[in-house]
Amino acid sequence: MESVRAVAEWPVGNAAVAVVSSGGDVLGQYGDMRREFRLASVTKLLTAYTALIAIEEGVVELDTPAGPEGSTIRHLLAHTSGLAFNEHRTMAAPGARRLYSNAGFEQLADALAGHSGIAFADYQAEALLAPLGMGATRLDGSPAAGAVSTLGDLIAFAAELQRPKLLDPATLAGATTVTFPGLTGVLPGFGHQKPNDWGLGFEIRDHKSPHWTSERSSPRTFGHFGQSGTFLWVDPDAAVACVALTDRDFGPWAAEVWPRFTDGVLAELNA
Repeated sequence: MESVRAVAEWPVGNAAVAVVSSGGDVLGQYGDMRREFRLASVTKLLTAYTALIAIEEGVVELDTPAGPEGSTIRHLLAHTSGLAFNEHRTMAAPGARRLYSNAGFEQLADALAGHSGIAFADYQAEALLAPLGMGATRLDGSPAAGAVSTLGDLIAFAAELQRPKLLDPATLAGATTVTFPGLTGVLPGFGHQKPNDWGLGFEIRDHKSPHWTSERSSPRTFGHFGQSGTFLWVDPDAAVACVALTDRDFGPWAAEVWPRFTDGVLAELNA
């Protein structure tokens, strides 16, 4: 794919990118499949998926109390618990505002560990990483932003997000549907969004502008980007996913090249 070959021109030291079909086939690939990259907030996709597995296994329910008083697993996943961005302090009542929160995902992982009796990183490795063959992925810090992974591993995860084997497809469909609709909030790096739609751990594109995907991306597109210069999106309407890993922190360069790249990928697929 011409759009993937153009990644060589990105202003980064190293990049690894793949376009993955809904059937799991790699339609285009650039860079080292085995090079390790810090995922930053793309980590939240792995944490959210682990939580969904735990829900299906009966470890917790979406309405299990977790986080601040009145908050639940659902609130933590949807960034509506009221917790601050990086501090474990409450800034709003649960369900009242969309406050993007690393602290919320840390408390989510703590709740899963408490109910399962297994350290979160161990539970994730057993329930998610090992079944998908993601042997190069590890949690090296916060469950909100501390994972390290490779392109090869995230290709497997991108395939799972399109045709789930570890979850009932209905569970994933629910998680990628807007939860607590109508709430406004700040999308880190792109400013205030009205509404700022999220599912259960997955950011949903809807009609946000500006955004890190493309104007060609369907409103149902879901995923996450990371401040380490990474992203993973799935566009169900286009039946494709894309993973991009770099070693340059997010900044104006990414806000410029990522939408153009996504636009090119989707244009090629529709040609």
